[in-house]
Amino acid sequence: MLIDTHCHIHESDYSLPLDDVLQRAHSSGVNKMICVGTSEESSQRAVEFSQQHDELYAAVGVHPHDTEDGYASICELAQQGIVAIGEIGLDYFYTHSPREVQIAALESQIQTAIDNNVPIIFHVREAFDDFWPIFDNFRGLRGVLHSFTDTQENADKAFSRGLFIGVNGISTFTKDADQQKMYATIPLEKMLLETDAPFLTPAPYRGTINEPAYVSEVAKHHASIRGISMDEVAAITTTNATALFNL
Repeated sequence: MLIDTHCHIHESDYSLPLDDVLQRAHSSGVNKMICVGTSEESSQRAVEFSQQHDELYAAVGVHPHDTEDGYASICELAQQGIVAIGEIGLDYFYTHSPREVQIAALESQIQTAIDNNVPIIFHVREAFDDFWPIFDNFRGLRGVLHSFTDTQENADKAFSRGLFIGVNGISTFTKDADQQKMYATIPLEKMLLETDAPFLTPAPYRGTINEPAYVSEVAKHHASIRGISMDEVAAITTTNATALFNL
């Protein structure tokens, strides 16, 4: 069994028919999926969506890009049977929300995760110099660095803090030699598989809309570069996800 720990198939603009998406996921051995919120509205939709399907779970949070639009309702949504707070964090690649707003929202939503005893799905892009001091101001945080593309140094800092690394289609098609090396050396015991559907479709399906079934391609890739079976990758990453998110 495989678990897609990060997708957005609940969004109103996701264009593939849900029944077909879920059937293809099941056929590919993907039997659990986490629908991750990126705004207050998106998070509400993730909760409602997951309540309608046994194989779907919800994470609620406001993406750093959208923090200027508000995040107050996340406290209430966090009490609706969710499995994580996310995706939250800092993104300095774009400035859709001012840095000070992103920081305040991150700190507030981390506290919400603590208050509800759930892990956190972090989105951090070109902002680790600010992120690590904020993270270290809190105690006992559990979570994953979603869609990680950064340096080995920051991967090691994540491991030392007990965080998982989320890998998706980027790991199957990146041409960056340093990224390739970093992905190949992530311990399976610290890895989660994800799609980020509809984004970041893995090879060999580049150019199509991403969907949870394709997390199997991510698993195949990591089995291949490690010279191990896909079953081993699936077993370990599924154990990781089940434990972190209490699935």
